[in-house]
Amino acid sequence: MSEVVNEAVTALKAKLGDGGFDSVVKFTINGEGSVMVDANGVRAGDDEADCTLSADSDTFQSIMDGSLNPTAAFMSGKLAVDGDMGIAMKLGAALA
Repeated sequence: MSEVVNEAVTALKAKLGDGGFDSVVKFTINGEGSVMVDANGVRAGDDEADCTLSADSDTFQSIMDGSLNPTAAFMSGKLAVDGDMGIAMKLGAALA
């Protein structure tokens, strides 16, 4: 597992808390790996998901540090969404 994925797990845990998320979401960080978010919390993994969000590591870091809004990242083509857009929007609101 890459250091970028480890940092992503830590950042998502800080944003979402220990409660997890009521859907299964996968963040794919291009060239680094994937992070799963579900009712059990946040972990590195590459399981099936209701929604997959893909971005490069710089974009993901900008979303995590609050300098890039997830919706703006999607609208500008920096963040790709595959699957349930409603889940992506709900997660985006939780991360903002």
